[in-house]
Amino acid sequence: MKAVPLKTALTPEGSAQPLFLGGHPALDFLNTLYGPGGRQVETIGSGSAYLDWLVAAGLLDTVASARLARRLEDEALEAAAAEARKFREWARNWLLRWRAAPRRDYGDELSALNKVLARETCYREVVATGKDLTVKAHPRLEGAESLLVLVAGPVAALVTEEQPALVRSCAGADCSLWFLDRTKAHRRLFCSAAACGNRAKVAAFRARRR
Repeated sequence: MKAVPLKTALTPEGSAQPLFLGGHPALDFLNTLYGPGGRQVETIGSGSAYLDWLVAAGLLDTVASARLARRLEDEALEAAAAEARKFREWARNWLLRWRAAPRRDYGDELSALNKVLARETCYREVVATGKDLTVKAHPRLEGAESLLVLVAGPVAALVTEEQPALVRSCAGADCSLWFLDRTKAHRRLFCSAAACGNRAKVAAFRARRR
């Protein structure tokens, strides 16, 4: 499944929409809370919004999401969203430290992350891909508490597979978005060239005019 890119932060009705500009699901998860112009925009403020984001991020398929929505009580889904928001801020604080000092001993953080990962159960399926056969693992989502594994997994992948120096914050004024710099020269500064990058160019042009 691929993440669904959403270009606008707010719909005409004013409801928050997620942004997929991070280049990594862990950073897209951090970006579910962002602060354009000094204001906070929360995109997983409810259980249903959390399920919708997991689907849009490619971490949960639509069939499983619909099944969970039918089976679980609203209270359980709301609790799962609240736990995800709490985990998001814990992960944000840790990744700030990890990015600045990746070689430190993060035993407590790893222990906390591993406790979440230990919730995971899955089943395996042999599938045909063209003429080849491969084994595909599917998460077994028994309850709302297992949804946290879907975002903890990308955080684990980020700290074990990516370079800390390439995990960056947008250089745009008042932008709080994170991204993974996958450019060849590793000189990316902005979450989006069309948004923050363009605003920076306009500001620089006006400064030169003055």
